[in-house]
Amino acid sequence: MKGGRNVLYTVKEVSEMSNVTIKTLHHYHKIGLLLPREISESGYRLYGDTELERLQEILFYRELEFPLHQIKEMLERHSDRKSILAHQEKLLFDRKQRLESIVETLRKSLNCLEEGRAMDNKDMFKGLTTAEEWDHALMEQNQHLKESYGMEPLKVNTTDVPELNEQAAEAMTFMNAIADCLREGIKHQDDKVTRLIRDHLLFLNEHGHRLSPVDFAAQTQFFLSDDFHLQMLESQQTGLAYYLSAAATAYAATTQ
Repeated sequence: MKGGRNVLYTVKEVSEMSNVTIKTLHHYHKIGLLLPREISESGYRLYGDTELERLQEILFYRELEFPLHQIKEMLERHSDRKSILAHQEKLLFDRKQRLESIVETLRKSLNCLEEGRAMDNKDMFKGLTTAEEWDHALMEQNQHLKESYGMEPLKVNTTDVPELNEQAAEAMTFMNAIADCLREGIKHQDDKVTRLIRDHLLFLNEHGHRLSPVDFAAQTQFFLSDDFHLQMLESQQTGLAYYLSAAATAYAATTQ
């Protein structure tokens, strides 16, 4: 009987109603993010209403692109469903407002292009990441670097934002391309990977980061030994940190 408050659902039923794969539900169980209500004598995972509510909360946070480990921490931090949903509502509303602002900026950009006139620089980046948003985005990393290495946190000035946006977009494009190479089974010393690293370093050096191939290889080695950066890369694609390090090391060897 479905619809009663004491009904238990199998993992297959939960998967069908939520559009979350069975494999993903098993993974959530494995990492302690979503535990079944009980496991039957036959070994089937069974979920009740409370577990369905938690899954909904997880999916709201996933829609906001939070990594799983952070979702787990946030769900543990908020003691009741109401506070969790209120927090998610605010985050989603803020994102909605920002996206609406970005869409408006995009429309103005298209209008200027169609009319053959230059867009006012002060309007060009409206809705895009602000200094406050950059500070918030860097907060976790800054805290880690201060606690682990005694480094002072980076504070973002308003005038830095367009440059940071451009560099963030390039870094994301680069890492996505490297991850694609890994998924496609391309060897780390392949010409395609070499070109990606060469172009990435060229961009960084043109934007004020003096980084040689050897420096970059050492940086990727550091990522392997630092839990924060290792987890960040591995959450994007399993094996990415190791693949990037091997590729960077191989590239550095060809430039010496």
